[in-house]
Amino acid sequence: MQPRLFLLLLLLLGSIVSIGQYSNNTDPVAIKTRMFNVALWQLQHSNGKPLNTWTNAAFYTGVFATYQSTKNIEILDSLFAMGERTKWLPGRRYDHADDYAIGQLYLDLFQIKQDDKMLQPTYDSLKKMQLTPGNEIKKHGINWWWCDALFMAPPTMAKMAKVKQDESLLILSDTLFRQAYQLLYHQDDHLFARDAVYLWSSEGEGRKESNGKRIFWSRGNGWVLAGLARYLDAMPKNYAGRQFYLNLYQSICLRIIELQQPDGLWRTSLLDPEAYLGGEASGTGFICYALAWGVNQKIIDRKTFLPMIKKAWDGLNLMVTPENKVGWVQPIGADPRKNFNSESWESFGTGAYLLAASEILKIKQIVK
Repeated sequence: MQPRLFLLLLLLLGSIVSIGQYSNNTDPVAIKTRMFNVALWQLQHSNGKPLNTWTNAAFYTGVFATYQSTKNIEILDSLFAMGERTKWLPGRRYDHADDYAIGQLYLDLFQIKQDDKMLQPTYDSLKKMQLTPGNEIKKHGINWWWCDALFMAPPTMAKMAKVKQDESLLILSDTLFRQAYQLLYHQDDHLFARDAVYLWSSEGEGRKESNGKRIFWSRGNGWVLAGLARYLDAMPKNYAGRQFYLNLYQSICLRIIELQQPDGLWRTSLLDPEAYLGGEASGTGFICYALAWGVNQKIIDRKTFLPMIKKAWDGLNLMVTPENKVGWVQPIGADPRKNFNSESWESFGTGAYLLAASEILKIKQIVK
């Protein structure tokens, strides 16, 4: 996927102890080594998709988090080289949230080397979305009709609003997010349906799990929770609508820990865990990241959440294979499925692991 990046990492890793020599998931040196090794494996195994597609964009958020954790200049230089290869372009669909996920990386890199060419294509595309209704509204009535969108676009728009001093983008993202919330959020369960296909009628008719309960996907809610963390991180502290997102984040956090399984992982389907053997690494990774972020930001209770975060982190590390692949990642799809195992990987699953690791490193009560 990224020849220059993984070759540079190979050189760097030549002087770093192998992951196999560490058994302590809380040792900071071991965590950083693991991050390098996991990123390296993924970079050597392309998914064949464009570098700026959402699957890779989620991975690159994790690679940038690896740079932030280690301050390794070779990683940073390689991320800039990747941006040059993509010509700093978002995806081709100007009204589709997935195609703005890569903007999170562009904006993070812009903070280091402030070159307007790094942002202008994404900014121009966002302004077009602001002014011109596209296919998503025509097909679905709203732009963000599936819950994964809440990770992909809102953080990019909040970051862009700040950099460009264009609050209209933050207001637009707020509007689109609340539309998705009104459609997909279930008030009693404090969880998001993947999309309208999974909503029930007033008579209780709709798609159900084998145990008769509603279908709430762990990765879908992981996207939302991680997206909220990144959105809140980019949102001005004095923004008028901020409290809504804090309340939503806290409500989902309290609900999600009730659904954690004894091994520390979350199953593919949150309300029917027994029907899905084995944990799911991408959902667990994003949830672990979001919970650890909340503890580090002091917006959820440390005493309540630390044991759950530690269990999730330990469980995640059991999903990393000896060759440093993050396994047990459910393939791309619109619903919970059983078609994956310890060898199943996707680049966004690796990104989720790296994001989680970056926040675990900041928790002093865990890292020793």
